[in-house]
Amino acid sequence: MRVINSDDIYSKMKQVILEAGCNLPKDVEEAIEKAYKNETLDSAKEVLSQLLENSKLARESKLPLCQDTGVGIFFVEIGDEVKIQGEHISDVLTRAMVDAYREGYFRKSLCNPFSRKNTGDNTPAMIHYDLVKGDSLKVLFMAKGGGSENMSRCTMLAPAAGWEGIKEFVVKRVAESGPNPCPPIIVGVGIGGTFDYAPILAKKALFRPLGDRHPDEDIAKKEEELLDAINNLGIGPMGLGGKTTALGVKINVKECHIASLPVAVNIQCHSARYKEVIF
Repeated sequence: MRVINSDDIYSKMKQVILEAGCNLPKDVEEAIEKAYKNETLDSAKEVLSQLLENSKLARESKLPLCQDTGVGIFFVEIGDEVKIQGEHISDVLTRAMVDAYREGYFRKSLCNPFSRKNTGDNTPAMIHYDLVKGDSLKVLFMAKGGGSENMSRCTMLAPAAGWEGIKEFVVKRVAESGPNPCPPIIVGVGIGGTFDYAPILAKKALFRPLGDRHPDEDIAKKEEELLDAINNLGIGPMGLGGKTTALGVKINVKECHIASLPVAVNIQCHSARYKEVIF
């Protein structure tokens, strides 16, 4: 049995959350730089240039990349041979998020769905757990903004719809979203599982690096096919037209019921703030 002290989790996660809010991941910044070099439309080049400048200023000033500092989302993979000593892990992660949002002057965005009264500290954190074999602890953190999250959807297709039906749903969802999720976007697609599981697959897909190629060659080709179709929409950076509407498309797949074909699309804005920590 491996023992991990809750204080160690707190200090590391607090720093990670602060960094995530102000530092664009390297792969995302490099993808925007590539899009800028390949773009020919002046308005699109100007937007991409401003996104790169914003990334530089946020990193240097340690101020948030975006005014929407998002919902704190955690995916926790905890080994069955791990014991957390001290505070409960849910309380630790929540406290780390609350303190990071306060110290970083990040906007608190959580509210009651009926009264719309703000909770005042960005709680509750959205925490998902997976129990795995071994003595490792992995925590994935994402700060998810409302603009991109609002454009996400889940549907239950008929199995006969097949790949063409899936492709149509994904591309149509992006087309209908237009400029709302602040493109260039990253598109996470969850295929299979159940009605509740497909969106988790889609959101987890957003943690895959942009340069990561799916190990299944057929799915990798489907990711490329979707990316081409989405970029051919011509929505472009911030909806002003151009070659790059999406920086990447990532697909996660799970077996499903013979009578079902669940499909979920989780869209991420260009300010893709996420971090992975292994303890």
